[in-house]
Amino acid sequence: MKKFIALVLGLALAFSLPLPATAAFCRIIGGQTICILEIKRSAKNYWEYRAAVKVNDEERPIEIYNCREQIRVRQDGITVPFQPNGAGELICRVLNRARQS
Repeated sequence: MKKFIALVLGLALAFSLPLPATAAFCRIIGGQTICILEIKRSAKNYWEYRAAVKVNDEERPIEIYNCREQIRVRQDGITVPFQPNGAGELICRVLNRARQS
């Protein structure tokens, strides 16, 4: 019985502790603050990344960033070219450098 109570208390304590905060990768480029909040590389196309970013406190949903064609594909399917010094360039520059190391 004591083991059961200890187990229940241990589980209750474990679930009551806050989860660690995930750190965003942020850079200031061309006067804009760009943060990569979540990112995954495509398993099929290594030059594509699915990422959620925040640009100047405006969060964007997960979009596809195509480093080969320098475009991003929004959730509604519309393709948008990368902006100079924008999130797409940051994603491709930083992650391609990390892949080459």
